[in-house]
Amino acid sequence: MNNTTPRHDWSLDEIEALLNLPFNDLLFQAQSVHRQRFDPNKVQVSTLLSVKTGACSEDCGYCSQSARHATDLEKEKLLPLDEVKRAAREAREKGATRFCMGAAWRNPTDKNLERVVEMIRAVHDMGMETCVTLGMLTESQAQSLKEAGLDYYNHNLDTSPEFYGNVVTTRTYQDRLDTLARVRDRGINVCSGGILGMGESRRDRASMLRELANLPKHPESVPINMLVQVEGTPLYGTAALDPFEFIRTIAVTRILMPESYVRLSAGRTEMSDEMQALCFVAGANSMFYGERLLTTDNPDADADRRLFERLGLHFEETRELQATEKECDNKRKVRLAAEFS
Repeated sequence: MNNTTPRHDWSLDEIEALLNLPFNDLLFQAQSVHRQRFDPNKVQVSTLLSVKTGACSEDCGYCSQSARHATDLEKEKLLPLDEVKRAAREAREKGATRFCMGAAWRNPTDKNLERVVEMIRAVHDMGMETCVTLGMLTESQAQSLKEAGLDYYNHNLDTSPEFYGNVVTTRTYQDRLDTLARVRDRGINVCSGGILGMGESRRDRASMLRELANLPKHPESVPINMLVQVEGTPLYGTAALDPFEFIRTIAVTRILMPESYVRLSAGRTEMSDEMQALCFVAGANSMFYGERLLTTDNPDADADRRLFERLGLHFEETRELQATEKECDNKRKVRLAAEFS
């Protein structure tokens, strides 16, 4: 029975109280909520491809792609369509059901957006869900993405409104909320989360989750990232976050947004198998799959498969396989009905 009606009126004190619960009590509550909405042993897997790398005008303190940081990242122009299609096919063959494409822009030009629209349509025709992250959008650009059949738009809040100025100064928090509103108003699924371990406090993490949980509609996908420290960025050298603090945040995300996919995103190379396993217990049911996340490393696919085998977890099926299984199930029901009629 489902008794977890989603709320949109969480107070900061309520969320902080959840984060402060004894660890076992918090995980039990999160796992209980998770089981009411999802198969606890299935994980949705996405693959992320950088379709345009580097030379971004923003100053995000964690990002290797900012033109303002001396990271020695090699700049790349927008990838050709055939190269994107090849990467998407490889991702699908490895079990990914969603293909995410990221471009290092403050905001796309209409001309560049036309090329991304071609990518979205091509990947969608393969039977995969599509997601893009392109920076800020105008209303007309959000409409173009909707017409292209885009499934998800990623635009992270990164952190709390209070801590945000310590991380980014070239766009405001409201700019981010406005882009999320434009995407949501067009009926595109929202993918929005944040980054932990940037020097923020537990109350900051609670404040970020309050912003997400109190949106008019919860993001359908909530990526929770661990800061990947890149030499040359302002946040390089920040004290590492306690792993249990990360797991606590996953658990509270699940409790606050019971219908959302909660994704383990950047930083998994620094996580032990045991830490990732506890994240799945805490309600994470999505992850990035593949050896590369934009410009940072990710665990290799074979390592993830071995971990899933050890934990008894399974990949969520592609839409095509789900449709085939549903058709087979319906035929089986019809056959049984005929046999007993």
